[in-house]
Amino acid sequence: MAIRESLPHRRRAGLPVLRSVVWARPGRRPAVMALALACAALAAGGGHAVFGAGSPPAAAPGGPGLPSFPSASPRTSGDTPTPARSSTAATPAGGAADAYRREIEGWRAKRDAGLKNPDGWLTLVGLFWLEEGDNRFGSDPGNRLVFPAGKAPAVAGTLVRHGDAVTVRAEPGAGLESDGHPVTEMALAADGKGKPTVLRLGSLSFYVIKRGDRLGVRVKDSQSPALAAFHGLASFPADPGWRVTARFEAHSQPKSIAIANVLGQVDDEPSPGVVVFERGGKTYRLDALANDDGGLFLIFADQTNGRDTYGAGRFLDTDPPRDGKVVVDFNKSYNPPCAFTAFATCPLPPRQNRLAAAVTAGEKKYGEGHH
Repeated sequence: MAIRESLPHRRRAGLPVLRSVVWARPGRRPAVMALALACAALAAGGGHAVFGAGSPPAAAPGGPGLPSFPSASPRTSGDTPTPARSSTAATPAGGAADAYRREIEGWRAKRDAGLKNPDGWLTLVGLFWLEEGDNRFGSDPGNRLVFPAGKAPAVAGTLVRHGDAVTVRAEPGAGLESDGHPVTEMALAADGKGKPTVLRLGSLSFYVIKRGDRLGVRVKDSQSPALAAFHGLASFPADPGWRVTARFEAHSQPKSIAIANVLGQVDDEPSPGVVVFERGGKTYRLDALANDDGGLFLIFADQTNGRDTYGAGRFLDTDPPRDGKVVVDFNKSYNPPCAFTAFATCPLPPRQNRLAAAVTAGEKKYGEGHH
């Protein structure tokens, strides 16, 4: 049963939007499922749901309600180093080093700017699953969808679900709008088939999302406290030594890898190949996913997770491979959306992408457990 949620459609300057995940069926990939369910249990914060009304769950080291991975263990196929020609350093020298530092500074500035976007992940304040029939919304705690206090009338309206169809009925004088026009009653398009209908109520915006047979409402606040408190990301100092030219081993036949997310959902994602690089005399391998621009998307964990970096791993994009090579710049590794909000779901690094090394490059964890 398809649950469309959380693999990113990558953008280098901003944060990811989301792609598809499926519920794991009983007996399907038990190791992957166990990892996903363990993460989901931690995300629940001791019985408090990550999604819905109320405050977010208590944070694990490195992020909101997510686990810190223990020290990673190498995948069996990575124990024996391959010849040095399989991966060479791509470290700039001389004046090129200064240009490289400026490149990284510019990339980080774009990341900060993307997070300051009034529609970005720092504005996410709620995610609610709709029940069949009437779902009242507003700031009153008795509503099915409880909006932030002071941001909406006690009862602003009702979302009516009949199967996959959702209609909104606004209360008189609520001030509900869509595309700049007042709304009294209208059918809403979910995000499963393109752009959703966005409703606005003061600084709040919300829209319907479809995840398999589940319909939910994602709520954002352009004046959220998290956005107001954001003053930039911490990162390791730019280190050209973590910019490596890796070997890209393309799969000769179509192949998919199991990707779990923090809700206990698993998806078979197509993988174009494997990235192979060397560090300190050891060989490491990362299963890659595909970016829309022909580049690669890597979800990885390492031994800094939970201490210096986000507990559930980080993301990394590359340019398209050429002639069997690809530049992997760990200085551009970045936090997933779950590092910034308890109301996002994120894919987890597959077990084979948990590196037995401390990647002291890229973004560090955001905050100190206050999310």
